[in-house]
Amino acid sequence: MASSSEPVLHSRRSLYVGGLSNDVNESSLRAAMIPFGPIQSIEIPMDYASGKHKGFAFVEYGDAEDAHECIYNLDGSELYGRVLSVNLARENKSNNNSNKAVWSTDEFFQTLHDKDQKKEVEGVLTEEGVAR
Repeated sequence: MASSSEPVLHSRRSLYVGGLSNDVNESSLRAAMIPFGPIQSIEIPMDYASGKHKGFAFVEYGDAEDAHECIYNLDGSELYGRVLSVNLARENKSNNNSNKAVWSTDEFFQTLHDKDQKKEVEGVLTEEGVAR
């Protein structure tokens, strides 16, 4: 069993559930997943611009075996007419330094500078009629 200091996403108890219909809410998702074991938490990210959820959720079970049982039984099944994709959740790799602004490193500005230079060169080549 995972230690309490271990991150949830690495504990093999947290699942990604994709392909959710707009009709799915936390209660209906809980009802579909509770037969496999006690659920610790359910998170359904919202798109605040549209007021609807983004079509996926994260579900954390109390035990890794319950999570695997859920994957085995629900991956590829239907809920509200949509096929579910149920897998172990993975760490968000693009968010490793989430406490830092993207522009807080020189790397960000170098990338921007390189892109601007590339566009500038492509523009000059196009004006001169040089084919790539």
